[in-house]
Amino acid sequence: MKKTSVDDLSTSRRDAIKSGLGAASLAALGAPVAVSTATIAIASTAKAAEQPSYDSDVTEPATGIVMFPDYARTIAQFAYVWGWPIVNMMNRRAAITQAPQPAHLNGVLPAAPRGQIAMLADYIEPSESFVTCPNQDVVYGLGFFSLDEEPVVIQVPDFGERFWVYALYDARTDQFGQLGKPYNSRPGFYLLVGPNWKGLKPVGITEIIRCSTSLANAIPRVFQDDTAEDKKAIQPVINQVVAYPLKDFTGKMKTIEWSKVPNIQGPASNGEETKWVVPEKFFDEFGEAIDLVDPLPGEEALYAQFRLLLDSAAKDPELKKALVATAVDTEEKVIEQFFQWKHNGRPAGNGWNRSTNNAQFGIDYFDRTGTAKSNMFDNRPTETQYFYTDYDGAGTELSGANNYEITFAAGQEPPVNGFWSLTLYNDRHLFNANELKRYSLGTKNKNLKKNSDGSLTLYAGAKSPGKDKEGNWLPAPDGHFSLYIRAYWGKEGILDGSWTPPVIRKA
Repeated sequence: MKKTSVDDLSTSRRDAIKSGLGAASLAALGAPVAVSTATIAIASTAKAAEQPSYDSDVTEPATGIVMFPDYARTIAQFAYVWGWPIVNMMNRRAAITQAPQPAHLNGVLPAAPRGQIAMLADYIEPSESFVTCPNQDVVYGLGFFSLDEEPVVIQVPDFGERFWVYALYDARTDQFGQLGKPYNSRPGFYLLVGPNWKGLKPVGITEIIRCSTSLANAIPRVFQDDTAEDKKAIQPVINQVVAYPLKDFTGKMKTIEWSKVPNIQGPASNGEETKWVVPEKFFDEFGEAIDLVDPLPGEEALYAQFRLLLDSAAKDPELKKALVATAVDTEEKVIEQFFQWKHNGRPAGNGWNRSTNNAQFGIDYFDRTGTAKSNMFDNRPTETQYFYTDYDGAGTELSGANNYEITFAAGQEPPVNGFWSLTLYNDRHLFNANELKRYSLGTKNKNLKKNSDGSLTLYAGAKSPGKDKEGNWLPAPDGHFSLYIRAYWGKEGILDGSWTPPVIRKA
């Protein structure tokens, strides 16, 4: 995409600012924006019943100014929060697409060149640290694309009654398209194209799905239960989950035996998620981020300030140092705080929070950045609802030193059309390695024991709750841990918020 300076913003971008939201956005920042008096008046009456008329011009930030450090830091802090998920996506794509062919990185993560995907052949391994909060309910795939360079064909085999969904993400981490069992998507070949692609639907293509940004990625999720029989039965199906550039499309299903693709060596895990956003490098990458995504309606004022900030810092080394210092400070004081579940989503009852606007964030910067930090690549709410907590029902931090009981009353397990699960994560939002090799419990498990009244009690803690209860036990680390409920393809109680997660009681 052509880089745009503060002096040549397009007419469409000028028009979009007149929604009034751009000025309101900056007012919320406490940051100045040069707009006309008429525009400010329009912003204050944006909710009027009649559509107002607008002047043809809106003043843009002046170039050639000498920006002083405190003003620069004011804009830079919000730029860091706003741009963090996009820079995160850029750096993930740069890393994962270094794979020379579809393969498994360190044997545990799908990796593929740009324009392709790779699939695992089983649940994701506990040593995975590419992304926080993985699950062991589905077989995952992963691929990154540059859709304006070349459209990508992604295959959908016949999954039968098995739950599946392909989450397709743009550069902002919003999902695009609707591809999965909740949408009654039929088997076939789906063409993923970028915002600037022009062409007719090729013969044999089932549907064209357009992304608003050229950077995109796909994460197929295919449900698998916890039996050897289902692990065997799923193989022929997932072997046809393949993606490739349009030039390689023949109209026939391609097959890759994912259990036999090579393992490639990658960086060793240090027990934490890979650091995808480095504060010291952020403002070197931020210009590419705002070139990569067009502003949403109302974001024009933000983009104008961001470009002015970068232009000013490029001419003043001391100002650039101030931006780097601001990035480092904001990472610690703002971004790191999102790792606490109490700062994600909204309260859901009994000490849990639930996700909001997941994967359809729009201008909900709080939830977008919080999710990117704590549990990136959520599905949209109609596909999955997430509930999470760091605390028991009494408000005390969960600790492996204690044993906990999580009881779903009879008939009160998460109401879903797809599946549900309870997962335990360590203090880094990754799996806690344990001798049972058990990280979640739920629909996939065929041997959960219910109580005599029909209720279901699951247990969490570092010590066994007793031999007779071990089948319902999630082993925890000695220290802090968190609990996480997934409800895939939720029914009404999940969608309307009337279902409440269970109380977590210290045993």
